[in-house]
Amino acid sequence: MTPSEKLIQLFGKFPGIGPRQARRFVFFLLSAPPGLRSDLVEAIKDLGGSVAQCASCNRYFSGRGSICSICGDPDRDHGTLMLVERDVDLESVERSGTYKGLYFVLGGTIPLLAEHPPPHVRITALDARLKNLKDDLSEVILAFSATADGDATTRFITEHLKSLKLPERTTLSILGRGLSTGSELEYADPETIRSALKGRGV
Repeated sequence: MTPSEKLIQLFGKFPGIGPRQARRFVFFLLSAPPGLRSDLVEAIKDLGGSVAQCASCNRYFSGRGSICSICGDPDRDHGTLMLVERDVDLESVERSGTYKGLYFVLGGTIPLLAEHPPPHVRITALDARLKNLKDDLSEVILAFSATADGDATTRFITEHLKSLKLPERTTLSILGRGLSTGSELEYADPETIRSALKGRGV
């Protein structure tokens, strides 16, 4: 396998990137100035050393310590926990400027026909997070994409949370359908997210 073929294969593993797009990336790099390729190599090398995963919410962040700035902010509402699929969804909600609680990044969705959650979905870590917040927790918000897999994940997590016997004061809510069916939270604009949060229900 040539270096360009290997790179096409690697780019093809990125989410949402098909073989044609991966090939375009490689041809762009081939025609780009050598300095750009060097900068890209250095940035990838530095990524592992400068980015950590938050021990509380599992989002990736740049900084010192084991807790990200959101989880460590005493001004956030520590009684509200929003569950999202991925880091990009968390960032989309933050851009809306509406939500001031905490997060948990689940790591993905549970496919519609799956009998069990896939390994990358952090059910055990979620249980630990809920246990740590149990005394303060007043609301859990399920903020998954309005897709078949997102709806399947909502159903699974709802039943799972019921089995944990959370305190009676803890309510479970789901984003309102400000999100159109089939849309992913990552691509929702701030106004749509504000509407979905405002219209969330049990």
